[in-house]
Amino acid sequence: MSDVPGGTMTVDAAPRPARSVPNGWRPSAAALKAVSEVSRRHSGSGRRATFSLVILRGDGERVLRFNFARPAALGVAVSLALSVSLVGLLLGDWLKLRELTREAVTFANTIAQQRATIEATNHKIALLRTEVAGWREMHARIQEPFGPEAGRGSRDRGIGGATTGPERFATIAPADELQRLSETIKEEGDNLRSLDRLMARASKALATLPSRWPVRGSVNSEFGRRPSPWTQSVEFHSGIDIRAQMGTPVHAPAAGTVVVAGAAHEYGTAVMLDHGHDIKTLYGHLSKISVKVGEKVERGTLLAFSGNTGRSSGPHLHYEIFVKGQPVNPRAYLWD
Repeated sequence: MSDVPGGTMTVDAAPRPARSVPNGWRPSAAALKAVSEVSRRHSGSGRRATFSLVILRGDGERVLRFNFARPAALGVAVSLALSVSLVGLLLGDWLKLRELTREAVTFANTIAQQRATIEATNHKIALLRTEVAGWREMHARIQEPFGPEAGRGSRDRGIGGATTGPERFATIAPADELQRLSETIKEEGDNLRSLDRLMARASKALATLPSRWPVRGSVNSEFGRRPSPWTQSVEFHSGIDIRAQMGTPVHAPAAGTVVVAGAAHEYGTAVMLDHGHDIKTLYGHLSKISVKVGEKVERGTLLAFSGNTGRSSGPHLHYEIFVKGQPVNPRAYLWD
């Protein structure tokens, strides 16, 4: 019994006795099916509503259990999947970036090496151009003695040009530098061919010059005025006296024709060659002659042997050169 509002009193009804189940009673198949369906629906809705994470020990006994609501679990799964995908993308981009960085370093080293090679090439080309410019000066000096019509290298004192600092040409492109070098080499090639033609013509004239010593030896008496060995008065010596022992071979200093071979007054036994171009040579005081008048001789041909014939104070070779009938100093022609 208990108090209730309004002053009324209620008496609790006595509990009903439990209904006994007759022995041998079994629920019907329909009842069992209904109970099973209700249990299945209840358990299925529970599984769909939550997810559980169970942590077990090695012996199979449960240690911890975590329950997650379905939306939260799906959100975590999606977040993990997105995070893994993002990390994968970032990792792939990082690997590509590192590979590109390595390639960039390789390219930078290659470019640096190529730049150094180009600079070295430009320096060598500049040195070549300087050397070729020196050739131009040399060609001009060689051709100048032959006169203004000798070749392209002839020059005079007319020079000029603006004053320009070297920094103006410090950044010439390799292609331009090569083009300039090619043009310079072509020009010098033309000069060399012109010089070759000039030397071919000059070699014919040079071959006729008595440029070789007829005998090897010191000079006892030079060309020009000297005291006479016999009278001690001053006289003009029209050649040079070359020291030579009796019987020393005398060779032709250049090609020519024998015009004298025999006795020649004060020269004693002598030989004279006509080399053409109004040039003649005479060899005096000989002991023996090996050529005859009219004979053609070449450079180095044996002409005679030195001696002491004629007006001579001892064995030697008297050597004279005549140009247009006038004696000249033989030393001006003796190159070899």
